[in-house]
Amino acid sequence: MANRFAAFQHFSYRRYFFARFGGSLAGNVIAVTVAWQVYAETGNPLYLGWIGLVQFLPSLLLVLVTGLAADRFGRRVIMGLSIFLQMACALALLLITALGQFNVILVLGVVTVTGIARAFYAPAANSLVVNLVPREDFPNAVSWNASSWQVATILGPSLGGVLSAVALNLSYGFAAFISLSTAVLIFTIPKPEQARGATKTDLATLLGGFKYIWKTKIVLGAISLDLFAVLLGGAVALLPVYAKDILQIGEAGYGVLRAAPSVGAVLMIFVITSVEIKRHAGLILFVFTALFGLMHIVFGYSEIVWLSVLALVLIGAFDMISVYVRETLMQLWTPDEVRGRVNAVNSIFIGASNQIGEARAGFMAARWGTVFTVVAGGYLAIGVTALWAAMFPELRKVQDIQSGVDPDKPA
Repeated sequence: MANRFAAFQHFSYRRYFFARFGGSLAGNVIAVTVAWQVYAETGNPLYLGWIGLVQFLPSLLLVLVTGLAADRFGRRVIMGLSIFLQMACALALLLITALGQFNVILVLGVVTVTGIARAFYAPAANSLVVNLVPREDFPNAVSWNASSWQVATILGPSLGGVLSAVALNLSYGFAAFISLSTAVLIFTIPKPEQARGATKTDLATLLGGFKYIWKTKIVLGAISLDLFAVLLGGAVALLPVYAKDILQIGEAGYGVLRAAPSVGAVLMIFVITSVEIKRHAGLILFVFTALFGLMHIVFGYSEIVWLSVLALVLIGAFDMISVYVRETLMQLWTPDEVRGRVNAVNSIFIGASNQIGEARAGFMAARWGTVFTVVAGGYLAIGVTALWAAMFPELRKVQDIQSGVDPDKPA
């Protein structure tokens, strides 16, 4: 039985964990508050789409720069400065609101800057954790990192909604305070060792993340599998339709549906932090990705509230297992000197799967109906899983999640 709290034995990781949670919490509060304010002021849902777009585009457009920065400079410093920039954005939104100078273009401009902060933050934060814990404790750290994000995803929107209902200024002020506290905490993490790689910067260096992923089929298979599975899933984007028109459970029921996947993910963390994956890691990844698709089919067809909630809980739980295996393989198999650039590319894959997946679901639902869209997405996710299992036999054959080898096979 594995030590469920192995990663927390390390001083630096404890500080990193709470800092990562604080940054995610504040970011979610800002996102919910901005969305509420923009829609309340304009009444135009089109601007809600723009909010998501301007937050994603910096990660796409700056992918070569953000990854290289995480490899060439201190990841702890980049992570801290990114959160300071997030704090500055929260203060700017607070000032705009307090002065009564709301302008949707100005607000979108500030949100774009938060997207830039996030673009630099993600590769640095994801790469830093490998430098803070021993290799044998890294899978445990991955699961706890995911739990902090999931809990922040649950608490952040809830806090943002409550604080916004009281006063928008209060919500922005809270986000700024948490961001400041988080940034200070990051800079108290002792400076870890980090491989810097070559000092020369040329096109080959900038494209190092793409090059490494392309030639390392295990990493390519794991990242692209998640991309297409989530891209084709899409149930979460259509939850308002299910809550209002199919299950007819209203706004309160929508809140339950929205929280269900995160609840499933958090519950699964208590399982995977207690069990070491020493065999069949690749097969586990494929099996649970297929089950992720299957639960979309169940949810898509369901008109029973408890079954729909259960399906969403299992979607979150099965996705958590695939995240755990994928992230552990990717981080441990990637050399430290290129890890930032690989994480920058991975951030693009994750952002594309979520943002473009939501757009795909919306467009398909408008053309062919909501139930067909979710069910078809589930079948397609299963199909992609089977296709990827055939295309990436190296990934399918991975055994030990840390080393990729069979523990019974002689070295």
